[in-house]
Amino acid sequence: MKKLMLGASALCLVAFMSCKEDATAKIKSENVAEAAERDANSGNFAAVSFEETEHDFGTIKNGTPVETTFKYTNTGSSPLVVSDIKSTCGCTVPSDWTKQVAPGETGEFKVKFDGKGNGVVTKSITMTTNTERGAETVRIKAMVEGDPSAAMQPAAQQGGAQSIMQQPARKYSTQPGHEGHNHD
Repeated sequence: MKKLMLGASALCLVAFMSCKEDATAKIKSENVAEAAERDANSGNFAAVSFEETEHDFGTIKNGTPVETTFKYTNTGSSPLVVSDIKSTCGCTVPSDWTKQVAPGETGEFKVKFDGKGNGVVTKSITMTTNTERGAETVRIKAMVEGDPSAAMQPAAQQGGAQSIMQQPARKYSTQPGHEGHNHD
C-alpha cells in the first residue's frame, strides 16, 4: 500500500510539473513600463495654486444672490484630480468644476451665494483633491445689509417703538461655518 501511494504521488507530481506554463510569457512590456513610471511618481503629488483664496463680495443687500469663479493651477508634477467640492452651508453652492488638470494647466469652479444673513458672513468651500493634504479650502465673504424696513415693521405694528428689554432674544448658530445665520 505504501508503494502504491508513493507511486500515485510521483505520478501526480510529474503531471502537475508538465502542465506548468511559463508565467513570464504572459507579462506585457507596456504594463511593466507603466507600473515603473507610476512607482517612480508615487511620491509626486499634484499641487494647487489659487488666483485668490478668499473672495470678498463687499456690501450686498440681504437676499441678493451673487456669484464668483475661483481659478486654480496645477503647480505639481502629477495630474490634479478634483473629486468633490463642498461648502459649509446650503446657502453657498459650488458648481461646474474642472475635474482633471494636467501639470501647468488651469481649472476653475463657480460659487453661488444666496446673499442671506446679517453683518459679515464668511463661508468656506473645500475641494477634495489628490494633493498631499487631500483637501484645499477657499473662502467667500460679504457684508450683508439687513432690510431697514423689516426692522421697523414689528415696532410699527405694535403702535410704537420697542425698548431693548422688550425685544425677543435672537438665536445665532454656534456651528462652525454657519456664522452670520440667525435662526429665529
